Amino acid sequence: MTSGSLPETALHHEGKATFALGAAFYRPQSVIARDLAMLAAAVYRQRHGRLQVLDAMTGCGVRPLRYVLEAGADWVWANEGNPDLAKVLQANLAVLPAATYRLTHQDANRVFFSCYQQRDFYDLVDIDNFGSPAPYVSNGLWATKLGGMLYLTSTDGRATSGHDPERSLKTYGAWARSHPAAHEQGLRLLIGHAAQTAAARGLGIEPVFSLFTGQVHRVMVRLVSKPTLSDATYGFVAYCHGCGHFQTVDWRHLGRVNCLCRAQDAAVLSGPMWLGPLHDGATLEAMQALATDWGWRRQGKLLAIMTQEIDLPPYYYSLGEIGRRGQMDIPNRDRLIAALHAQGHRAVVPSMDWQGIKTDAAFGDCVSIAKQFPFL
Repeated sequence: MTSGSLPETALHHEGKATFALGAAFYRPQSVIARDLAMLAAAVYRQRHGRLQVLDAMTGCGVRPLRYVLEAGADWVWANEGNPDLAKVLQANLAVLPAATYRLTHQDANRVFFSCYQQRDFYDLVDIDNFGSPAPYVSNGLWATKLGGMLYLTSTDGRATSGHDPERSLKTYGAWARSHPAAHEQGLRLLIGHAAQTAAARGLGIEPVFSLFTGQVHRVMVRLVSKPTLSDATYGFVAYCHGCGHFQTVDWRHLGRVNCLCRAQDAAVLSGPMWLGPLHDGATLEAMQALATDWGWRRQGKLLAIMTQEIDLPPYYYSLGEIGRRGQMDIPNRDRLIAALHAQGHRAVVPSMDWQGIKTDAAFGDCVSIAKQFPFL
């Protein structure tokens, strides 16, 4: 049986892939994460002339289908730990040339160890797990080629948002607190964990892109030969409950955290986490060009927004918080950004929260400017 032999009502379509679900899990809302993965994978193949992918938790098989049909993967290892999905996966993947894929039903970590033992390294390792990726990061790196990419997932919003800091400590070795930029915090915790894990082996990671879809954090990182962990890239974010201001804090100044408002004990720390860029500008530019070629306007718009935030501070201000602190209505986002530009600040829409602003201005300045709107 192939998916082509099933009634049309039983089939699902995404990109160039057509597939049946059976009992497999499939989240249509995460399509943007798969779209960006296809673009990044296709860019990698353009640059290196090859693309071998390990999809460690393949689910219904939509990712291996798209990696071959859209990104031009030469070979995809589709692994699904649940053997009960064997029939539906065999049917879905049967549309691919037999020489382009392998289907197995093993524990993901066993697959990673097998790759390392056989020196079978991959250009892209995609780990789409439930909960935290922490149990798979270390072993996933064993299967990743130097210069290759690791695509990580977190659906554990309580740990990354600061609502369960003890779980965050156990999972990421970081104390995450709740604050208005928690969506970005989740991305930085994932990258920081990957960077620290790689550094323990004398290696490093560089973010390719980072994405929050409203429910799921996904980060794609590149494995490099030298550690990227440093005092500048791995540290803490301080949030002041007194005035709403954010600041970064390095390891050398952990004992001297003072806020601009001078409130005593109002600034609290989250971390350690990644403080460097969330995305690689050159790769985003290439992905955006490819999105234009493919007619993917929505994806291209998102990539343009991500490009603008690359070298801005590792936090953002929510419009709701600006309105609350200023005791006013929630300010108009685009108008506030334009006003910040007029006063010489950089300000953009954060890709992880379109109801916020990412800027080099202090929080108090944002509130003051927003309160002037009736007079501007």
